[in-house]
Amino acid sequence: MFLKAAVNGGRSQAEHPTVPVTAAEIAADTLAVLAAGADVVHFHVRTPDGGQTIRPDALAEVLTAVRAVAPEAVVGTTTGLWTCSGPEERYALVAAWDVLPDFASVAFSEQGAAETAQLVWEREMVLESAVWTMDDVPALLASPTLHDNVRILIEPVEEDPAEAVAAARAMAARIRAAGVQCPILYHGEGPTVWPLVRAAAEDGHQARIGFEDGTDLPDGSAAPDNAALVRAVRELTAG
Repeated sequence: MFLKAAVNGGRSQAEHPTVPVTAAEIAADTLAVLAAGADVVHFHVRTPDGGQTIRPDALAEVLTAVRAVAPEAVVGTTTGLWTCSGPEERYALVAAWDVLPDFASVAFSEQGAAETAQLVWEREMVLESAVWTMDDVPALLASPTLHDNVRILIEPVEEDPAEAVAAARAMAARIRAAGVQCPILYHGEGPTVWPLVRAAAEDGHQARIGFEDGTDLPDGSAAPDNAALVRAVRELTAG
């Protein structure tokens, strides 16, 4: 099963001491999760105060550090609207990126998603688009870049595991019914992380794991690091 490691998101080291935050930490964690069995790595660039940013200089610092130690790694980042003041600034910042990630994620729950997705594709980055609820799916299906995605991310917002799995499957069915053939990836948050990993394996889809989504192993114990979470997925889905 194809597995993405999402190594930090907005999680702080107060929540877990081994969350990678600095460029050097993200680079080291990239090496570790790839060695543990991840296929690609997704990170959020972090500011000194713990925030998140998509500023070109900050992104370039992280990408330079990662590629210095893992030049063959396939790595991507967010275009999340929470990293800036709004759609216009986001578009300007992504347009100004001078060191490019291999792929970038665009959430169709956000204003300006279609334009940002088009920009990602035009700048020759690999595009992955995300939906959080069924309400996001029409915008995705209407987007000019629909068939340019390397994968569609399904990120249900339901907190109940059974409801989250049902929502993910309903969104996947609607996307497939529209003729979308690219891979689909499920991922959850907190209590829905492992149910959605299992559902992805059952449904033949891709999955995501990492401290962005949750810090616990399948047995409920705290994972020591991101690599342990990746190994747990590989053990869970072996065979």
